[in-house]
Amino acid sequence: MTTFTPDEARRLRGSLTAARPQLPRIAAKAVDMVLEDLDAAIERDPAATGRLQMALVSPGLHAVWVHRLANWLWRHDRQLTARLLSQWARARTGVEIHPGATIGRRFFIDHGMGVVIGETTEIGDDCMLYNGVNLGGRTLNRGKRHPTLRNNVTVGCGARVLGDIELGDGAQVGANSVVVKAVPAGAVATGIPATNRVPEPGEDPIEALYRHPAIFI
Repeated sequence: MTTFTPDEARRLRGSLTAARPQLPRIAAKAVDMVLEDLDAAIERDPAATGRLQMALVSPGLHAVWVHRLANWLWRHDRQLTARLLSQWARARTGVEIHPGATIGRRFFIDHGMGVVIGETTEIGDDCMLYNGVNLGGRTLNRGKRHPTLRNNVTVGCGARVLGDIELGDGAQVGANSVVVKAVPAGAVATGIPATNRVPEPGEDPIEALYRHPAIFI
């Protein structure tokens, strides 16, 4: 049974008392974020029928929501608890997100199974991954060793994005591609190793994906 010294109990009561006025604001922010995630998922998943369905059955959303809590614990010096929570989410969802990874708003993982996101990964807003994506490293050295995805980046199923490289705003990666060099903003990366192609003026970026046979996502 866990016990507290009188001094520890006083500090705990003081922390709870100080936090109490902020609880409604924190709860409201959490609800807004969940609804934002749900709406982003519905927009990107043609099979979705509504918020309730996505909230109950989307493993990608479940993994992201657990990660947000695990990341908070990680940033507040509760690394072991954060790792245990992330491993529980991995077992439940098939998605492994290191609690140290930085993830922006409206992030969606479609299908989810087999996705791995490394510790020093940085993901911007409105990004999307399909199943089997690995955002991994290419070195055993500590420090920044995983990719940075800017805003509105899409990575197709089975793709590997490896090392401390940057995928610019609006970049897209084809299915099963292996990306080891930076991808400029708006470019499409396909193949092994991936080569970059910038869509022609006026060309739909989605249509640009289908010009390469390795792209199907």
